[in-house]
Amino acid sequence: MGVDELIEEYNELINSSVQNALNAPNRAFGGVLRSQKGTFVEYLGATLVKLAWNNKGGNMGKLRIDKKKIPIMIDQNYVESLSKDVYDVLDVTEYKYGLSVDIHVFIDDKLVLGIECKAYAENAMIKRILFDFYLLKTVKSDMKCCLLQLESQLGGDYSDLSVVEHKGSESTHTLMSYFPNVDLNIITLLYGERKVDRPIHTKGFHKQLTKESLERALSTLEELLPNPA
Repeated sequence: MGVDELIEEYNELINSSVQNALNAPNRAFGGVLRSQKGTFVEYLGATLVKLAWNNKGGNMGKLRIDKKKIPIMIDQNYVESLSKDVYDVLDVTEYKYGLSVDIHVFIDDKLVLGIECKAYAENAMIKRILFDFYLLKTVKSDMKCCLLQLESQLGGDYSDLSVVEHKGSESTHTLMSYFPNVDLNIITLLYGERKVDRPIHTKGFHKQLTKESLERALSTLEELLPNPA
């Protein structure tokens, strides 16, 4: 599988997504469309990670990708703040919460990279993405964090694929400033800000997924993955 095949699969998705949604009358039309795009971005992300690791000369046997939930333990500062009555009744010290993002990348069974995959992202989604990564980094503080989005609705220049180093948007930078331990790398695949009234699955509003865009995403992922031992 290479970038040319990924482009072919994207074109097939865009050309068939409406009909696929119409063929699922028991499900909400918009939900089926979102599900198809989201599933494709996850598949594309996992494929790009494998290509990036291979390009770095990594041993494919050491690479593992999954999305199993990771236990986040209760904050002990919070436990100590509870009243004695609550503390004595509830065995809170072992409380935990299962959390995952769309792609967990392990090298030698060590979590090195998390990727949240979106058909598009806007800043309300960024809040949750940042908080999820904040919690995951309580388990693995040196993991890298990435948002892979098909389209951007973040404002600023995230959707300008000609920019070498994105300056971002006011709202996104403001949100990220509250999570200084989460260095969120944002990869956008399609050129041009997402327009709600111009969905890419509608004829006339299709956007092209280019080889240059995928190679740029691949290069970023190569930088985020560790060098092979």
